[in-house]
Amino acid sequence: MFKPLPETAQATAPHAAVTRYFEDFVQGSVAEYGPRVVTSEDIIAFATEFDPQPFHIDEQAAKATMFGGLAASGWHNCALLMRIISDGFILGSSFMGSPGVEEVRWLAPVRPGDRLRVRATVLETRASGTRPDLGFVKFLFEMFNASDVCLMTLTARLMFARRRASAEHNKS
Repeated sequence: MFKPLPETAQATAPHAAVTRYFEDFVQGSVAEYGPRVVTSEDIIAFATEFDPQPFHIDEQAAKATMFGGLAASGWHNCALLMRIISDGFILGSSFMGSPGVEEVRWLAPVRPGDRLRVRATVLETRASGTRPDLGFVKFLFEMFNASDVCLMTLTARLMFARRRASAEHNKS
């Protein structure tokens, strides 16, 4: 199992030493990260700039929509998930980016006051066939609120440096 960084490491993670490499992610392992609380102000600020639909930016107008109230943009949800996993493990790892997201599903609205957490499940790992310095880890990320309602899922492959390649690079 891979674990969140200690809170002290999270605060300094951009400058923290790398503690996780490709080899540290094992198929079937699960970890949870968060929480992060979402406010009305967060929802409105994000949507005003990037997704200015009435149910994201106007609490009164949102009441008359299928959401029945203010709801975060799905793209805001993706950004929140990225922040939660960045604080949780990415910033303390040998993360090298991602070739893309395979699937995103928005299952229920994120509301003001929601306390979000993300469950990360390693679905598979594969060393690169062409770059011996990296490996791919396929994750299923599930975002939940405090009532354990799954709000969204995101499946993606992330790239991480391999420990052996990093050690060899540091010798030179």
